[in-house]
Amino acid sequence: MTIYEIAKIAGVSASTVSRVINGKPGVNKETRKRVTEYLEKYHYSPNEAARGLVTGSHKMIGVLISDMRTAHHTDGLAYIQKELASQGYLCLIMNTGHGDEDKASYIQQLSQRRVDAVMLIGSTFESQIVGKAISEYIPRTPVVISNGYIDLPNVYGVIADERNGTVECVKHLASQNRKNLAFILDYETPSNLLKVEGFKFGLQQYINNNEVPRIIKTGPDFQGVYDTTRRLMEEHPETDGIIYSEDPLAASGLRALHEGNYAVPSRVAVIGINNSIIAQITTPTLTSLDNMLLELSMTCVRNLIDVLQGKHVVKKMLIYSHLVEREST
Repeated sequence: MTIYEIAKIAGVSASTVSRVINGKPGVNKETRKRVTEYLEKYHYSPNEAARGLVTGSHKMIGVLISDMRTAHHTDGLAYIQKELASQGYLCLIMNTGHGDEDKASYIQQLSQRRVDAVMLIGSTFESQIVGKAISEYIPRTPVVISNGYIDLPNVYGVIADERNGTVECVKHLASQNRKNLAFILDYETPSNLLKVEGFKFGLQQYINNNEVPRIIKTGPDFQGVYDTTRRLMEEHPETDGIIYSEDPLAASGLRALHEGNYAVPSRVAVIGINNSIIAQITTPTLTSLDNMLLELSMTCVRNLIDVLQGKHVVKKMLIYSHLVEREST
């Protein structure tokens, strides 16, 4: 049913119905009550596209994610989508792939769909090409990056403090008198590079054995992580602690250690990062760095809504992480 039909039934003008729907003044109390009753009786639902032409807001948020197969990112996406929905916003979600040029292309597509704001999920959006695309296509559209930041006037970032979190991982292993540590990662994302930086700093602070930090890059597939872990232990049998850049990698590493007869944690301690559900179901259960995904995601949404409402928002915020100890250490 349209506002014209509601207006005819209520005996008022369409503009009066519109003012009631949008909560605007200029309608007396009795008329507003009567119109509201008819709107509820006939289950009136406003045409958001038409309303957007009037209000300048389509209540639509463009959300870009580089790879929906990444569980940690899709968990964050679920939190963000649900919270935005509770605020009356719909999400236009696009899977961009890892290439920066592809990400830039999707940003251009969002500019053509007149979204109210844009949410970028993951540190992989932290690149010069993405920044250039934002400047060219959506320079006046608010952009919030989950676990990332680009220094532009319309961009806001909420970042997990994974650098200092990884330092705490090294400190925890050092407190157990473990001196031969390794760090295994898959992609060299800005997030993972901060973890590597934290690993190096932690070694200097708490181990200080003057050895070159053992940082090993592996493929993203589980077999690659498995083979990398087995090779590490064969070439460096003195290794007594391994930190993996993500929980899924650590789960594959645990299997490799088990099948290689390296007891965890008595022979080798293992730590993952993200504190995902995987950390709770491995054998042994996995000690993991909790980068506070829920809090980070909710902060992203709150900041985005505040920006849309014209409130002051800090451009770059840090969410502190903490280590959750389980059986693997």
